Amino acid sequence: MAQFAVIGLGSFGATVATELVGLKHDVIGIDSNKKFVESISDQLTHAVIADATDEHVLSELNIQKCEAVVVAIGEDIEASILCVLHLKNLGIDKIWVKAKSKAHHMILTHLGVNKIIHPEEDMGVRIAQSLSYPMVSRYMALDDNHFIVKVELKEAQQGLRFNQLMEHAPEVKTLMHKRGKEVVFSIDPNMILQKGDILVIEGLLEPLRRLSKHFKTV
Repeated sequence: MAQFAVIGLGSFGATVATELVGLKHDVIGIDSNKKFVESISDQLTHAVIADATDEHVLSELNIQKCEAVVVAIGEDIEASILCVLHLKNLGIDKIWVKAKSKAHHMILTHLGVNKIIHPEEDMGVRIAQSLSYPMVSRYMALDDNHFIVKVELKEAQQGLRFNQLMEHAPEVKTLMHKRGKEVVFSIDPNMILQKGDILVIEGLLEPLRRLSKHFKTV
């Protein structure tokens, strides 16, 4: 169990905070808006009404003990940047920040922020991927060109042997096969696939794209 802080408890920040709690982590949520804090206080380990642009306040909250801090301040770019500067001064290494604009992103880059988040753009990418690859029910980017993908097999793959499907992209690694409640990590190459089977696969974008064509048309 790790401890995280989320600064800014609007829609995005509140979602991050509650998801972290759901993953069994301790989370301190901070916002200057009393309404936001009170609406989520019973779901977090700690919820505090505080001004995150005040370094002294952040220090008193012992935020420097957190594994990482997410700055999810919404419209106020100046407040976001001030908050990041204070976190840096307090020696916090892992800082994830929600960026509002390209200018905001550029400033955060120069400040050495670990991860800059564009929620609207990220959601747009996810929607586009879902439309382009409807067989992909979930994916996770390991970097810009490397993904873990969860695929649900359709009727087109019914009756195929596992190796028949995967030979189109031998570079792709299969991490898991799930059928009903049964989960298998070491897969028999001659296993006959069924509609509804779940595959979790991992690889670079180009072979994953090549393989996706066969998920659609085989």
